[in-house]
Amino acid sequence: MRLLLVEDDVMVASGIKLGLAGAGYAVDWVGSAERALEVTRAEAFDLAVIDIGLPGMDGLALTQALRKEGHAMPVLILTARDALQDRVQGLDMGGDDYMVKPFELPELLARLRALLRRSQAATSATLSFGPLELDTALRQACIRPLGGGATQPIELGPREWTVMEYLMLQAPKPANKDKLLQALTGWDKEITPNAVEVYISRLRGKLEPHGLALRSIRGFGYRLELQAPAGDAAAASAPGL
Repeated sequence: MRLLLVEDDVMVASGIKLGLAGAGYAVDWVGSAERALEVTRAEAFDLAVIDIGLPGMDGLALTQALRKEGHAMPVLILTARDALQDRVQGLDMGGDDYMVKPFELPELLARLRALLRRSQAATSATLSFGPLELDTALRQACIRPLGGGATQPIELGPREWTVMEYLMLQAPKPANKDKLLQALTGWDKEITPNAVEVYISRLRGKLEPHGLALRSIRGFGYRLELQAPAGDAAAASAPGL
């Protein structure tokens, strides 16, 4: 899941980002409402966490502007203000939830999960490709045999999940490698470009036993595909009689 964090306090933002990254979110951090509007016009996000007390345009005006521009992602508002009027105003201007500083990380994570569940209830919380299913609300992956039978869970680390989710959102079209790297790192480029190859290699090891392949597209990226059955592949490669 890709999350936009809008917070001008460097220490607060660093702590929030570290906690969210540890929970599997790809976090893009910006320090102003103006910068947030720029990046949301160029990229898509699953969630936004916005502090009210921003320099220039404040967080409430930013939330209202995002809604006017058609962004439907859930927005959680952070503030030091605890007055009822402030909370009501934040929700009325387009916020989906409200947290008062200081707060504990487990509560923030729980509120984000709840926002995602509500947001995804209106659409499909499950992505599927062939026998592979991703439950994006519960963040669980499994193989559901096409011929029936019990599902088999697949363990995915946080960054493996990010790559797999992006590949499935693009399938059957190929996923751009640069976009995959951006989904992994956010705007501050914390990991090297070859990290994509590392996670693709790990995913191949988990998917290929179940008839799924990650095909490299030279100069572009990767595509999730169904592998041909062994018998069909052998027949296709056999010389004509």
